[in-house]
Amino acid sequence: MTALSGTSGLPVTLGRGGKVALLALTVIVLAVASVGFGSSSMSPGRVLLAIIGEGARSDTVIVWSLRMPRLLMAALSGSALALAGFVLQRATRNALAAPSVLGIVDGAAFGVMIFLFIFSNESNALTVSILWQPLAAASGALVFALAIILLAVRTGAPPLRIILYGVALGALAKAGVTLFMIDGPVHRASQAAIWLAGSVHQARWSDVSTLACVLALIVPLTMLLTRRMDQLELDEQSAAATGLPVRATQLMLFALATCLTAAAVSFSGAIGFVGLVAPHAARLAIGGRALPQAVAAALIGAAMVVAADLVVRVAFAPLEVPAGAVTAVVGAPYFLFILLRAGRVHA
Repeated sequence: MTALSGTSGLPVTLGRGGKVALLALTVIVLAVASVGFGSSSMSPGRVLLAIIGEGARSDTVIVWSLRMPRLLMAALSGSALALAGFVLQRATRNALAAPSVLGIVDGAAFGVMIFLFIFSNESNALTVSILWQPLAAASGALVFALAIILLAVRTGAPPLRIILYGVALGALAKAGVTLFMIDGPVHRASQAAIWLAGSVHQARWSDVSTLACVLALIVPLTMLLTRRMDQLELDEQSAAATGLPVRATQLMLFALATCLTAAAVSFSGAIGFVGLVAPHAARLAIGGRALPQAVAAALIGAAMVVAADLVVRVAFAPLEVPAGAVTAVVGAPYFLFILLRAGRVHA
């Protein structure tokens, strides 16, 4: 539990609701900071005035035309990836399950490479609008996820084997991406490199509105299944004894996680480790039932990507460094920590 000092000097213990509220406040503070920092920095007061339309015209243009789409894309994609990771970990009962581990992100990368290969001309330029790239990424993610689901259904695979199918197909996709980048023109390789690192600096309002509409459909469906996620915490026989259709529930959760991942990476690229770290952090901070953990994971995921984008903008200005570089720096050591802790538990 989290203890704070009250006015009487006695410790005040935050419940789950208080912790979720604290996480939400953290996201808001990071959001104001993210909008305020840039080539033209603004104080929090100026930011808030610009947001409500009462600030200077130049501030309003900067906030709403340039920085707000980037902020919302970071928050939405981070939330989606974190929620996808949470759902996968609950569905597979595996602490290492994440969209990147199951090959969904690699499938999206392969879709992007095929798009760049087909629609690049001899001058290394695209023959169609780059606006079609998100559709290619989503298609690649869905195709690879569908392949994993079909293999799981056909073989009646347990959760661990589903992860192994994902790892194998992900390796296949990575090999394809590598071959395309080695053999392809400079334009194709550079575009793919930016996408593979994960970045939100090219976000547009059309991208934000599309992602928001997709998440408005998927997230409520995911939250409706949190009670089933609690039942999946039991062993398979006990969960089935409570009336839960275990295999059908796991497949539904896998499908929802795939849609969440595909929606996020279509616009923000392959931002790594958010889907792995955020659910673990939510479990440590909140505990208890799946619903508050899911909300906490989404907030932590949003905070991670917003903070990562803020760091790269402040530390590397005027260069546009992908936010995924920061999440990888944070997430990779945490991934090793999980592996080492699991090894000690099973030793």
